[in-house]
Amino acid sequence: MERPTQAVILAGGRGSRLRPLTDARPKPLIEFHGRPFLGYLLELLREQGFEQVLLLLGYLPEAIQSYCGDGRRWNLSIDSVVSDVEDDTGRRLKLAASRLAPVFLLCYCDNYWPMPFARMWQRYLATGAEAMLTVYENRERYTKDNVRLDDEGRIITYDKDRARPGLSGVEIGYGLLRRELIAALPDANCCFEREVYPRLAAAKALWAFATGHRYYSVSSHERLPLTEQFLARRPAVILDRDGVLNARPPKAQYVRSWADWQWISGALDALRLLNEAGVRVIVISNQAGIARGAMTQVDVEAIHDRMRQEAQEAGGRIEAVYYCPHGWDEGCACRKPKPGLLFQAQRDWGLDLSRTPFFGDDERDGQAAEAAGCPWLQVTEQRSLLKLTRECLSERPVFERRTPHVALI
Repeated sequence: MERPTQAVILAGGRGSRLRPLTDARPKPLIEFHGRPFLGYLLELLREQGFEQVLLLLGYLPEAIQSYCGDGRRWNLSIDSVVSDVEDDTGRRLKLAASRLAPVFLLCYCDNYWPMPFARMWQRYLATGAEAMLTVYENRERYTKDNVRLDDEGRIITYDKDRARPGLSGVEIGYGLLRRELIAALPDANCCFEREVYPRLAAAKALWAFATGHRYYSVSSHERLPLTEQFLARRPAVILDRDGVLNARPPKAQYVRSWADWQWISGALDALRLLNEAGVRVIVISNQAGIARGAMTQVDVEAIHDRMRQEAQEAGGRIEAVYYCPHGWDEGCACRKPKPGLLFQAQRDWGLDLSRTPFFGDDERDGQAAEAAGCPWLQVTEQRSLLKLTRECLSERPVFERRTPHVALI
């Protein structure tokens, strides 16, 4: 099966929850940093290898058509199907059925998530799914859950009303669908999600691509400030601690106090260069010594306070430090190679992890970066933090464009 190059965007609703902003313009044209939200979504699709976009429009379609034109500014081919503003998603898709590719990506016009499409496509092929939806894990209860997954990653419950017990996770669009699903829809005006997804879930034919990376939207007024912060794309890096900033202690030993701390040569200079370039620095670290009784959380935080103080005195700045206090066998979500610390930093700072390099020295750092969708830059004796920092800053776009999710060794 060839990977799809067509994305279909549902963009016909009134955006009533955003009034009065949507009284005179459709919600995907709400601007952030001088660009409509839809522009960011189209840019993402092109970056991920899509070539054609089909817009399903209803409310103020001329405004969206005027903005998009034929798509050439994004190197896309953009077309649209316009139907009544009262049409639901099933009706819009049914009217567009003859224009759909055999397999296509379905997106909502009001959600942005930094999609790693190559990984999604690999999972879709591996599962043999009739449909696969992106599901945000929603551990911090960012919104109400509407799905439940089994242990293999199938969606076994889909509840658009978000009322059934046991739900965990929320479907955010970015779904891979087969055209036959649309052909089977009734001609009546219906909601595609209500009509199709529960039936597929019952047949164990609906799979999830689960993500811990928060999505951003223009669905409500309270979401707009978070989306504004995220789309500002202020450059940032995430650093491991031991072996990147300070000398890694011998195996099964720990930096228990500041007396055990030893800055790696050039690390303070790297922090200064990043600060001067306006790049935020966030540190994440496994600290199993807490669980093993080698030191306390108070001890670790005292070390981090001193670390940040000396960084500042040298002209650098560390915005935040996240650490995992758990033991190896506690099954937490934050211990690298799991990506929990990266996702926590992402949520707190509005990071786009696909544009945020993670500097680490251990293979577990690389595994965590891969799981989170971070570019990984490996620190070695030959390629210190300072050397890698100079390389990144000499090519500033490393912080401004999506970087491939591969290890840079």
